[in-house]
Amino acid sequence: MPEPVPADRAGVVRRRRPFSALISEIAPLDLRLVGRTILHAVLVGAIAGLVAVLFFGALELVEELLLGHLAGYQRLRAHGEAIFGGGSEHRHVRLWLLLVIPALGALAGGILTARLAPEAAGGGGDAMIQAFHHHGGRMRKRVAWVKALASILTLGSGGAGGREGPTMQVGGALGSLVGRGLAVGRREHRILMLAGVAAGMSAIFRTPLGAALLATEVLYRDDFEAEALIPALLASVVSYSVFISFYGESTLFAHAPKYAFVPSHLPLYALLALLLALVAIAFLKCLGGVKAIAARLPVAPWARPGLGGLALGLFCVPVLWFVGRRIESPGQGLGLLGGGYGAVQVAITGAQWLQPGWRGVELLLLLCAAKIVASSLTLGSGGCAGDFAPSLVIGGLFGGAFGRAAALLLDDPRIDPGAFALVGMGTFYGGVAHVPVSSLVMVCELAGSYDLLVPLMLAEGVAFVALRKHSLYHAQLPTQRDSPAHPVPTLDVLRSIRVQQIMIEGRPLVTFAPGTPAGEMLRRAADASWQEVFPVLDGSRKMAGVITAELLRIIAVEHELERVTVAADAMQPPVAVTAADDLRKATEVMVAHGVRELPVVDGEGSIVGFVDEADIGKAYLQATTRPARADETPLVLG
Repeated sequence: MPEPVPADRAGVVRRRRPFSALISEIAPLDLRLVGRTILHAVLVGAIAGLVAVLFFGALELVEELLLGHLAGYQRLRAHGEAIFGGGSEHRHVRLWLLLVIPALGALAGGILTARLAPEAAGGGGDAMIQAFHHHGGRMRKRVAWVKALASILTLGSGGAGGREGPTMQVGGALGSLVGRGLAVGRREHRILMLAGVAAGMSAIFRTPLGAALLATEVLYRDDFEAEALIPALLASVVSYSVFISFYGESTLFAHAPKYAFVPSHLPLYALLALLLALVAIAFLKCLGGVKAIAARLPVAPWARPGLGGLALGLFCVPVLWFVGRRIESPGQGLGLLGGGYGAVQVAITGAQWLQPGWRGVELLLLLCAAKIVASSLTLGSGGCAGDFAPSLVIGGLFGGAFGRAAALLLDDPRIDPGAFALVGMGTFYGGVAHVPVSSLVMVCELAGSYDLLVPLMLAEGVAFVALRKHSLYHAQLPTQRDSPAHPVPTLDVLRSIRVQQIMIEGRPLVTFAPGTPAGEMLRRAADASWQEVFPVLDGSRKMAGVITAELLRIIAVEHELERVTVAADAMQPPVAVTAADDLRKATEVMVAHGVRELPVVDGEGSIVGFVDEADIGKAYLQATTRPARADETPLVLG
């Protein structure tokens, strides 16, 4: 028995509108939802800011205790990193301890993540992107604290990664946690997750605008998440305010008071971008190679970070010993262990132990190459450390070396190596992560001015094009259209398809004359198995109206009507589309007139074919169906 069609209070049958469910899914956010999301984003920013304060302080404390006091290692820190004041006094150096401390810390982090939250292993950027696209912005409750604790263990013991990558996942997990607590919808849940990402990055890196842009840009290779931008900005502002309330307002790096713009230096920045693209490819190859080797090791996954930490110690200790003898400062930190922002600080402003001339260039290039290997060992083995900081450090060191070399070769006193170091930072990460806008803004915020805006725009553009086929984040998707998080914009798809592409041509067509009696209409319509709309043609074969199959069924039941009715009495005004119209217009006409198919007419009004609802649906599915991805699996929350 057919399902009854619902009727309104007046008894008039309501017809189901085609695609209405999909259209409502892509409807813009209403003002109430926007206001609620903004308030929720402020809450996410406040919570993320407080967590960032604790995370930053705990990480600095653990690093100072393990590397500074225990191993006597003079940590190389950027201007805005020092909060405990350690590292300046003379200490007894125990380099041999650096062979085992990174291994033990990474091993502890590996055990923690493997037992409690395997998705918290690694850098965190890819996991956050994966959660947005494939899990509705949802992360398990435990991810926030497991990721934070594992990162403190790994980075605090000298893991060669950054705190910003883990902060992406920790902030995203906090946003997800707030979304679950407030029982928001799936769409708002994703937005709150991105607000948490922006809030965490803003606090740790102290770049509120750049962090908000990064949270919306890093999801895609050629797109960004526009509707999350305002909540991300608000959460970013709140978390940044909370963080500087505890640690004070300062940029991460000290820098020159002003960087002069010299147009004749633009070719140098373009050349720097091309060279950085090659360095980025080398970094990705090295990182991929370590990942492949680690995956083949006959050990449990939880043990791989520990082996990576052991390899890190075996690699870094000889470098520290060699460079320490060369600069006559044993135990001097070089930015190889930990995030390495201190090495970028040296590339920007110099240091007493950084020799002038070509010796300084050689040392910066050596540190750049060593940082590539050290970071690959930590990240490739699955250590809980971010890939954001190593990217900035590698780009900054190479940029600083390039700037010093250019100044020596060209003998141009206007060349500031610090400017090239800053541009190198943004260009490297912007190119390899496909985030040119946010990385550009971040560098400007780090420099405290927009003096380097034009060189950054040029270098970012060159690197973005050069690195199109290479990406640091494999979970990135090309555009929103490719993301399972977004239904394909239905009406945009229908606009792109013409009626001519799908209309039915050449089938036998049943038409009536205005004087055709009802009985004849019923007999002829019974032989038309596919047709539900019957044109009524006048003497010149032009359409005078249409009769629907539903109306004919009513006439068939009412025998009195059948004896006295002709086609002219039963027809409704003519309704049709042309072959050049798009399917959106055809769908709107069907909905407006309550029909499931339409005649297609030419410029003179003659019928040339038919288009029906089923063919429109089929065309829509063909245009929007994406291949299934192996990683589109449900997330079990707990």
